[in-house]
Amino acid sequence: MGFLGSLLGILGFGVGISIGLIVGYFLFIYFEPRDVKDYPESSPFDEIEPNSLVDLLPELPLWVMNPDYERVNWFNEFIAHMWPYLDKAICGIIKSTSEPIFAEYIGKYQIKSIEFEQLTLGTIPPRLHGIKVYDSNEKELVFEFAVRWAGNPNIVVALKLLSLKILAQLVDFQVAATARATLKPLVPTFPCFSNIVVSLTKKPEVDFGLKVVGGDLMAIPGLHHFVQETISKQVARLYLWPQTLDIPILDSSIGAVKKPVGILHVKVLRAQKLLNMDFLSKSDPYVKLSLGGDMLPAKKTTVKMNSLDPVWDEDFKLTVKDPEAQVLQLHLYDWEKIGAHDKLGMQVVPLKLLMPYEKKELTLDLVHSLNPNDPQNKKPRGQLMLEMSFIPFQEDSIKFSGPLSFHERKESISSLSDDISLRGAGLLLVTVIAAEDVEGKNHTNPYAVVVLRGEKRKTKARNKTWNPKWEEEFQFMLEGAPLKELIHIEVKSKKRRFGFRSKELLGYVDIQLKDVIFNGRINEKYHLINSKDGILHVDIRWKVI
Repeated sequence: MGFLGSLLGILGFGVGISIGLIVGYFLFIYFEPRDVKDYPESSPFDEIEPNSLVDLLPELPLWVMNPDYERVNWFNEFIAHMWPYLDKAICGIIKSTSEPIFAEYIGKYQIKSIEFEQLTLGTIPPRLHGIKVYDSNEKELVFEFAVRWAGNPNIVVALKLLSLKILAQLVDFQVAATARATLKPLVPTFPCFSNIVVSLTKKPEVDFGLKVVGGDLMAIPGLHHFVQETISKQVARLYLWPQTLDIPILDSSIGAVKKPVGILHVKVLRAQKLLNMDFLSKSDPYVKLSLGGDMLPAKKTTVKMNSLDPVWDEDFKLTVKDPEAQVLQLHLYDWEKIGAHDKLGMQVVPLKLLMPYEKKELTLDLVHSLNPNDPQNKKPRGQLMLEMSFIPFQEDSIKFSGPLSFHERKESISSLSDDISLRGAGLLLVTVIAAEDVEGKNHTNPYAVVVLRGEKRKTKARNKTWNPKWEEEFQFMLEGAPLKELIHIEVKSKKRRFGFRSKELLGYVDIQLKDVIFNGRINEKYHLINSKDGILHVDIRWKVI
């Protein structure tokens, strides 16, 4: 039976091979379609059918599929030439970053040491497969890019566990991702942006091999797919939009333009025992108020004629941008009809001494200057009495500590009705950013005029340009929300010739402030009326007290 079984097996194998060859011949050779033509090894791109193209290039670059994405071969060439140096620099960062992480595990779980035995990213650099830049009205640069890297890194980590040395090697690393990067805010300090904000626009594709003690763990059935999906999901959970990775480049205080966060209420009450600077009569004092670091003109009280103990009882409101650093500067002068006004004294009050929402009465001893070694400070110059209070805007009030706890203040702010917010006093911030295609008939030296409730504010003129940039901010303190009002902005041109000044209207726009009040802010470009192609770019904000 044993011999017979072996003989039958040999015969069956021979018959099976013969039948397989015959069936294969008829399936793949005899019945092969005759109308199919093989493509030559090199065919013009536009002659390949779409289906065949997808088969040949399963992962087309973005610049092929989306015309608004640009090829960046120059950048890829740059990276290719720089890659040997970038490899060493990046590996140095990886080592310095990993050392404290490795140190946390040494001594635990019988681990004696963890170190890189080999660390290189290989000779193949990553490549950008397309980039797209977005237009933005904000002070930022937004662009999307697709990056792919099928590298040949050699990363070996040596783990010494008791007396056993275990080597783990990362090989054949591949990644494909599409990301959006935002450089913001743009500032006039090199490299001209403060932060890089990066987020993924779709889940990344990650693949790699991991060898431990000479064997590839990723070859274990099911483990490769599980690890690949887990890493992709974890990275997506952390950085897939709207999640972001913020990379600070400059200190937040460098080049940053601080926005108003509240209003300083100052009531100048009176002064006493002031210096007498006049021979035939008494001084004629008045007070100038300003905030340190503020470029706005100083505010003034009325002049009290012939008095060394003047009483004013006058209220002022000043816009605060940094209550921790700014100071209120107070200067008293003796008004003169002719010539310079004599200085009576001065004093400063740091705003950090104030508690939000709390009114504080102060009596200040006047000095000649803030220099402690100034001999003129020994001379008594009188006192100035005033009341002060700092009121943050509603949206900024939770940033400041005060008599209420954070939780209590947050609840009190959220409990305010929309009706109160809409009817309450506030600050309207109007930033005239730029204009485009403003052309004059006789001359083009454009400047902008902002008109609200009879108040006029004017930017500087930009000479001989159709596309002026101003970036100038104007503040309007309003007792009530301007729900039914318009703000009128004109773009004009002026020129002086032979002692005569000529002006020309290049266009204007009327903006409904209702949208600003309800939304808190608008940042838009408006087509100028009475202008062929003129556009005005403005940013308007409403801050409720």
